[in-house]
Formats: sequence, structure tokens, C-alpha cells
Amino acid sequence: MPAYWISNYRAVHDEAKMSAYAELAGPALIAAGARFLARGLPEKVYEAGLEQRVVIIEFDSVEAAIAAHDSAAYQEALVALGDGAERDLRIVPGV
Repeated sequence: MPAYWISNYRAVHDEAKMSAYAELAGPALIAAGARFLARGLPEKVYEAGLEQRVVIIEFDSVEAAIAAHDSAAYQEALVALGDGAERDLRIVPGV
């Protein structure tokens, strides 16, 4: 069953750190089987109306998504990001 990695960016504090993270994270996640489905600011917001950057990535399974997050390559990307952004990341199973 597929799984989805959903990242909400509450705040970006350092664009240079975000760029360094992106350069490392994209290839690390793709190597782990990630398929990027959506990323960017919402076109329209409802409910709480939070206009936050969102990234949605599909993996073959919850286990694959967790393994991608915990991989050495992705952990290197997180070190590069450091305190450059405040994020909320969830891995949820598909239906």
C-alpha cells in the first residue's frame, strides 16, 4: 500500500540553508523511491487558512518512507537544513 510523506513549512528562516537542504534531500529521497506529487504554496486555503509551503511525496509503503527519512543521505540533508526552517512532517498510509 502506498504511503505519503507530507511536509508543511511553518516558517523559513534561512533561504541558503533551504537551498542546501533541497540539493541534498531531493536526490536522497528519489534514490529511496520517492515520487514528488506536489510542492509549493497552496492555490487556495480553507478552514484555518494557513498559507504554508507544502510538499507531498509518495512512497511504495510506510516502511519505505520511514527508511528514506532515516537514511544517512537524508539525515545529511537535515543537518544542512539545521534551523533554516520550521516544519511539520507526517508519513501517512494510503487508502
